[in-house]
Order: sequence, then C-alpha cells, then structure tokens
Amino acid sequence: MPERKITVLLVDDHQLVRRGFRRMLEDEDDIMVAGEAGNGQEAIDKARELAPAVIVMDFALPGINGAVAARQILKSAPGTAILMLSMHAEPNYVEPNYVRTCLDAGVRGYLLKNAIDLELINAVRRVAAGEQVLDPRLHTVSKPKGEEAPELTARELEVLQLIVNGKSNREIAQVLGLSANTVAVHRANLMQALGIHNTAELVVYAIRNGLASIT
Repeated sequence: MPERKITVLLVDDHQLVRRGFRRMLEDEDDIMVAGEAGNGQEAIDKARELAPAVIVMDFALPGINGAVAARQILKSAPGTAILMLSMHAEPNYVEPNYVRTCLDAGVRGYLLKNAIDLELINAVRRVAAGEQVLDPRLHTVSKPKGEEAPELTARELEVLQLIVNGKSNREIAQVLGLSANTVAVHRANLMQALGIHNTAELVVYAIRNGLASIT
C-alpha cells in the first residue's frame, strides 16, 4: 500500500467525462480524486482550496481556457503538475499552437483525447513524478517557432477568450468585474500587441495560435 496517494483535480465542462475519468483513476491504489471543476475559474478556486498534486484539465473550458487557468494556478502553486487534454480527436494544424501555449504557461503534460483510457493513468503518475509528458502524435511541437508570439498577461488572455466567445465590452466587464472602459483598453492593447486592426482578425489569430478556443 503506497504511503501517500497522488491527489488529482479533474477539470472538464462535461460531467460524464469527469465521471469516467474519476472511475478510471480511483481504480488505482496510488491515486485519489480530490475534487472536480467544470470551468476555468472554478479550476483556479478548487486548486487553491485543495492543493492537488496533479490537475487533469481540458483545454477548451467555458469562460477562460485551460492555458489561462494553468497560468493563474501555477502563479500561486508552481509545484502543481498540470496535465492538459486536447479538445481534438487527432492532431491538426492548430494543435502544435495549443501545445506550445500550454507549455509556455507551465503545463507539464499534454495528451490527445483519443485512446486516453490507455494513457491517462501512466501520464498522471509521470507528471506527478516531475516528468514532462507529450502525446507522441504531437512530435511537431518540438520544432522551433519561426516568430515568437507577443507575451500577453493573464488578464489579456481572459479578455481575449471572452472576445472569441462573442462577448461585448460591457459583457466582458460584467464577467471579469471590470469597467467597460478598462476592457476597451485591454482590447486595444491586444490589437496593438498583435498588429491586428479588427475583432474578426483578432478572433482568427487567437484560435489559430492557441491563445483561445471556441467554447
């Protein structure tokens, strides 16, 4: 019997997915599911409350995506091992950008969701032990990027995700507890930093470069 179990926080907006992962993980003697969360903000709050060893988190979450949530979690708990799960069934042209964004945020592992039942348990153990785990089908992520993306703040990434979700400045202000003027400044700063001149271009850029996801 192991002396200390690996505590896990499950983060996915689908309850059935969380339930399946919970059953799978709790069949293992050395793993314990400490809690669950259904969106990015709840993941941040639960991580602070439960201090899990590992967070298994879907990239595409309502509100703020997994990369933004990971950034905020790791800011206060840098030792947490975050294992990100892909929203895609197989690699495509967007996938390496999602992975790079997550790794830049400090995420320790990234898996595609297909055949996850064969890989999840081993991946949880490996990231808990300090290893980096990348799905072998994502080998292209290791190729150097031609041009470095501008560094955006966690708040800017939150605003960007809500812009991608189709929210107006006033709606974003309500979600984040800011004034509409402050949101307008963040929107303008994003466009300036990325060299973009309208919202449509901003949305396309964010999705293609893994900075936000359609939720």
